[in-house]
Parts: sequence; C-alpha cells; structure tokens
Amino acid sequence: MQKGKHVILCIDDDPDVLAPLKIILEGGGYTVATAPDAKQGIRAFRDSRPDAVILDLMMEEIDAGIRLVKEIQALDSKVPIYMLSSTGDYFHGATDISSLGLAGVFQKPISSKILLSLLRTKLGAPEPAP
Repeated sequence: MQKGKHVILCIDDDPDVLAPLKIILEGGGYTVATAPDAKQGIRAFRDSRPDAVILDLMMEEIDAGIRLVKEIQALDSKVPIYMLSSTGDYFHGATDISSLGLAGVFQKPISSKILLSLLRTKLGAPEPAP
C-alpha cells in the first residue's frame, strides 16, 4: 500500500492496453505502477512493492508472461498475479492456472466492472478519497 491505497502493477507491451488499464484502476481508487516489458516489470515490482500484478501473457516473446510470473513468484509468492490474454478460453482451457500460481486470467479486452469487482474481493475496497 502507498498512501492508504493498494498498488497494482500492470505489465504489458501494448500501450493501447496499458493506458486504459491504468485509467480504470486509478478511477477505481488504486495506485498504479506500469511497465512495458518483462525486464522493466521486474524492476517496477521491486520498486513499487505491489499488492497485485496484472501482466500480459505474450509480450516481447510468446512465453514472456509465464516466465515473468515465475520470476515474480520467486521474489514474493504471496502477491496475487492475474494474466491478461488475447487467446481467451483456449489459454484458460489448455493451461492449469493454479499450477502457474495465477490468481486468475482476464480476456482482452478487459471488462472494467469485472476487474474492479475481483480486485475489491481479493484486496478489499480501496480507501475513500479524502
């Protein structure tokens, strides 16, 4: 938490995904840290000490998201990690998300209502603005 707000780290190489995600989360009362790739994502994870992570499955390489999940878990296994996927139901059906240690998978484009509801359930409601 920073200044009474949960911190969400979003990692995605597509600025057209990252920018709206940041707007949705900040509008929902969260502090948001962002990174455009896996390498900067690890750096941002260490710097921001997030309460949750949302990351893209396919960034600079096809399995970059899965490798990044493992690296983050090695740093802190308690932080919930959510995967963003444009492969949708295929990824969810073909992959055992619990074996990856994921808290969940979101289909792109992401529903702001579902995202905020899930984060409130997992982290608790954000503090009201003063």
